[in-house]
This record gives sequence, structure tokens and C-alpha cells, in this order.
Amino acid sequence: MKSYNQLACELRYQLYALNKSGMSQTKIALQLGVSQSSISRELSRNKGKRGYRPKQADNKAKGGELYKYLRRKAKKYNSRCKEKLAGRGYIKDRVGIEERPSIVDDKSRVGDWEIDLVIGKGHSGALLTIVERATSFTVTKRIFDKSARTVTDATIELLAPFKDVVLTITADNGKEFTYHKEVAKELSCDVFFADPSCSWQRGLNENTNGLLRQYWPKSTDFKLISDEEVKSNLKQLNNRPRKKLKFSTPFQIMKKHMPALAA
Repeated sequence: MKSYNQLACELRYQLYALNKSGMSQTKIALQLGVSQSSISRELSRNKGKRGYRPKQADNKAKGGELYKYLRRKAKKYNSRCKEKLAGRGYIKDRVGIEERPSIVDDKSRVGDWEIDLVIGKGHSGALLTIVERATSFTVTKRIFDKSARTVTDATIELLAPFKDVVLTITADNGKEFTYHKEVAKELSCDVFFADPSCSWQRGLNENTNGLLRQYWPKSTDFKLISDEEVKSNLKQLNNRPRKKLKFSTPFQIMKKHMPALAA
């Protein structure tokens, strides 16, 4: 008789993303390297009102209070994945990506942004990059350190002109985003955190950072470049036609939602 091995926590989060994208169970099984029946069972036994929820599925798989009745009692084991959910260190009042509205995944509206840092050589300066998911429109600012205070002030400064089209921001778990509640209050938006080691949950931001690296390779010291150079290169990026936008540019699409947007 074959035994059934439950999915690891990391695979549950990949399953969640692939299932949300509309991929078939058969293709998901091939990509994750498990049987299609395992995918079917996992989805059916852990489906709630909001669909498949990986965090709840993993909690359920770890069991409840049975560990207290073992002959040799020990501390309850905390899975590595659950520990990861707290991020790199503890970010107070952190809201995970699993709580983010499903409409964000669809990229069917303008107003959902991803945020990250591009670090310079030897951690000498950085670029704060924020990209809108539906339009690929990007804003960026050169900063001299990645402290929470500096990153918070720069985030608010960059997005304040777009406040009417800022609904959500998704960040990684760096401590530079500790003051996320201040950002949420100033911009009247919600801030969510991706799962650690899951850069694909902010795939557009990662791809955009890759495009920016064409202008500034990893050997760049951002303290030595000028703000004018940043603005010039960003303008080129936002005016680059994109296949996903039917060869319109991010600037053209964003301008439809913000007619006053400067060229």
C-alpha cells in the first residue's frame, strides 16, 4: 500500500500561486514534481470561502494538541516555514500576502504596487524601486542608506503624487519596511509582505530591477551617480514599449489613469 506524503510548506505556497494563475492541476503537478492526485487532494481538503489557503493548510497538517500525549514529551515543533513567515526579524503588525485581495493577482486594476531596493556596490547607496503591477510603471529614488526611516520617507515622497492610484503595496521582509503602518496611513493604502525566499511573489519588481541593472550593473556605487541620471534612465524605462501592454508603454497606460502625469 502506497503512503501519502503531505506537501512541504514551500510547495504549498507555490501551489497557491500557480492555482491562482489558472494553471491546470496536471501542469501544477508536473511543475512541483508531485502526482496530480496529491494536488487534487491538497486543494479539496484545504479549500475555504476564499479558496485554497496555504498557511491554514500547513497549520492543519502540523496537527493540534496530540504532541502533549507522547510518552516522551518535548516542546512542540515549529516548522521552519512558519518561522519564516515572521520575516528577517520581527516586523510588528506584519500582514502576509495570503491576506492580500485576490484581485491584486489578476492585475486587472491600476493601483497595486511592488517595492524593493537595488543595492549598490559594497552596500554603498541604493535605489528604492516601486513598480505598478498592471502598467509596469516604475518610480525610483536614490537613497544613501537603507534604514527604515530613510526608506519610509522616500516611499511616501515617491508615491504621494500617485496617491489616487495607490491601493496596495507588496514588500519583502527587510527591516527597512518596519514603518509600513506609517506608509499605509500617509498613502491611504494597505501594505502586505511576501513570504520570505519567495521572490516570485514580487516577480514584476524583480524583473524591473533586472532592467535597471542594464543601466547600473552590480559594480555601481549609487552614491556617485546623479539624480539627473536616475531620472533620465527611468524615463527611458517607462517609455519602453512592452509586449504585455500590447506594445504600449508604461507611461502611456499610466497617463490614462493620471492625465496630469508629466512627460
